[in-house]
Amino acid sequence: MRHKSPETTESLNMQIAKILAELRSLGSDRDRAGMARYGINVQNAFGVSVYQLRVIANRLGTDYKLALGLWKTGNHEARLLACFVTDPALVTERQIETWAADFDSWDICDQATTSLFDQTAFAWTKAVEWAARGDEWVKRAAFALMAGLAVHDKKAGDKAFLALLPIIEREAWDKRNFVKKSVNWALRNIGKRNRALNDAAIACAERIRDAANERAAGPRGGDTKTRAARWVATDALRELTSQKRQARL
Repeated sequence: MRHKSPETTESLNMQIAKILAELRSLGSDRDRAGMARYGINVQNAFGVSVYQLRVIANRLGTDYKLALGLWKTGNHEARLLACFVTDPALVTERQIETWAADFDSWDICDQATTSLFDQTAFAWTKAVEWAARGDEWVKRAAFALMAGLAVHDKKAGDKAFLALLPIIEREAWDKRNFVKKSVNWALRNIGKRNRALNDAAIACAERIRDAANERAAGPRGGDTKTRAARWVATDALRELTSQKRQARL
């Protein structure tokens, strides 16, 4: 993306209004309903696909002030667009915390973390900090960050990811659907990074599974936390030990 020059507040507001009008014209009730079926919060959404938003983002270029303004609108698509046009180098810790506190849907959480936050200087710190938070979306963001870092941070060594596995093991017992799915996502992505991390992730998943089975006195049943942990582990093991994955490694 190309960078845009600074704009006055008036021209920026006009640009945001124009973008919102364009987004409204691209949306539809049918697409909003489709988003809702996938568990997306459509209360403030027009019904525009991420593909279309990416096209718009490429046209707009990188524009930090525009991104801040788009986010403040509260519109679902505008906030997704903000994640795509923000300059990661300019993102502050305060901004990350503010945006995370605004998360109200899994897609915004995931796009913010894996299209923006994981490229900032605060990614690793927030992944660890947020894993201990109680808020559902912030906690999901922690593990989405881990999943994003496993794919996008090519310079990080195995030691950095190995340090995340005890956190994954600790939080695999969260029964909330959006949290447990992100814990599983982080575990799988770390295990797909290379052979050594695959072995470590498999061992982590096995420990989680065995602990869940011990707690339930068997491989089935148990309370909601136990079932969540078992699912996180068994689903990850299914992919990480598959012939296809092992062949790629």
